[in-house]
Amino acid sequence: MNQFGGNWSENKIEILVGYAKAYLTIMNKFAEKFNWQLLYFDGFAGSGHIKGEDGNENPIVGAAKRILEIDEPRSFDLYYFVEKEKVYADLLHKVTVEAFPNKKIFIANTDCNQKIESLSNFLSSKKGKAFKALAYIDPYGMQLNWKSLETLQKHSVDVWILVPTGMGVNRLLKKDGDISDAWLSRLENFLGMTKEDILPYFYQEAKIYTLFGEETKITKEENAIERSAKLYEERLNSLFKFVSKPYVLKNKMNSVMFHFFMVSNNKAAISIANDITKKYNDGTI
Repeated sequence: MNQFGGNWSENKIEILVGYAKAYLTIMNKFAEKFNWQLLYFDGFAGSGHIKGEDGNENPIVGAAKRILEIDEPRSFDLYYFVEKEKVYADLLHKVTVEAFPNKKIFIANTDCNQKIESLSNFLSSKKGKAFKALAYIDPYGMQLNWKSLETLQKHSVDVWILVPTGMGVNRLLKKDGDISDAWLSRLENFLGMTKEDILPYFYQEAKIYTLFGEETKITKEENAIERSAKLYEERLNSLFKFVSKPYVLKNKMNSVMFHFFMVSNNKAAISIANDITKKYNDGTI
């Protein structure tokens, strides 16, 4: 059972499920007419359940099972779950393949980045062109490589992406700017940018004069988390025509942990996503 979750995690899943139901309702009108097949892709599927942050005995039902439970007005034609951890993949098999024997389900016990690229290759193939896809990329940290995401930009796919702005990016941005090469490499892979472009975005340099002469003072931007969210949104907009307003996930201390975006080349899809996330951001649900 995955150990990471809380109210924000439940809300994130409710947003995804709400969108999936709207997606299936709309696509149901066109799938038969155009002979489309509908594919659901989950890049970090986990074990199928998430243990609450208080260690409660009633775990959160994961996104995989919730999506598989959707039958009205129709279900997806194909489900593809990716989980790198073998123990989680085995548990997921019980929750999905064994629990829903009449649905076409595949589980890949491998790295998500490889399978995102495989998804892209499939959608580019003759067979894949008949598919429309909804993807859910929900990493625990900064495991998603920008180069993998780039491969999806030309396809008919709506993608929900959890971005670890507070839990990931901000933690690597040390206050004094003295970031190790390993951490800089992670930031470069995650953002698809060079360190020469990343560092000026988050740090300011100023010349100061001391008894020992001129020195350079490096100061980290105070709103680094929001800046990282804005930067990632801009990066997403370089790949997809439309990017939703994010659902902001906060912990009990009201600290921002993640931003949850949806991207698409369909404007109407973003409008639906924004309507759903707004309710959760405003606390009206």
